[in-house]
Amino acid sequence: MFPVIESSVMSNVRCAVVLLSGGLDSTTCLAMAKAAGFACYALSFRYGQRSAQEIVFAERIARANGVMEHKVIDLDLSQIGGSALTDHRIAVPESPTSGIPVTYVPARNTVFLSIALGWAEVLGADAIYTGVNAVDYSGYPDCRPDYIAAFEKMANLATRAGVEGHRLRIETPLIQLSKAQIIQAGLTLGVDYSLTVSCYQANDAGQACGRCDACRLRRQGFTDAGITDPTLYRT
Repeated sequence: MFPVIESSVMSNVRCAVVLLSGGLDSTTCLAMAKAAGFACYALSFRYGQRSAQEIVFAERIARANGVMEHKVIDLDLSQIGGSALTDHRIAVPESPTSGIPVTYVPARNTVFLSIALGWAEVLGADAIYTGVNAVDYSGYPDCRPDYIAAFEKMANLATRAGVEGHRLRIETPLIQLSKAQIIQAGLTLGVDYSLTVSCYQANDAGQACGRCDACRLRRQGFTDAGITDPTLYRT
């Protein structure tokens, strides 16, 4: 846990809440928020996901990037299930599928952004950064630009800060980038991708399966970028 700096101390500094999953995209997003001049507050979730390694990697990334504070919120989406990431009875697909895949977690981005919104209002933050992507992604409906625009509108209607004129922006700098472009942008900003894990079912040693959608997209992204993939794969 990192020391809290009271918002009054930060009154002359722009700050942002950054959703940090421990993966390639969210880590790049954090680097972009820092490069834009924001004091960054990282937010991760232990939500009953299949791989607990997400949190281990998120904590490493937060430390390496000197965030102001890193919160890990506990909530259990496995109680509603409906996703291979939160219900162990549903297998994670290891080959491409059609339609919205079973790795989609119902309402996950809405829940995460809502909690980020609450913390952003407490901090007096100017922005929430999230690494959603509408190009190289798995077809999740809550990664689309229309969804983000709708959430931002709601956020500024629903909060005291918004009503009083302190409008919040939902920043999605990766939303129209390919995975290769994301990797290239991150490397330009000094991102160490060996600190990240994208796998839906990474084991306790942090090794990626190499077969799930997230692994396939990540591996192809490094190939397309012409960069050696630093990921530790089981296969």
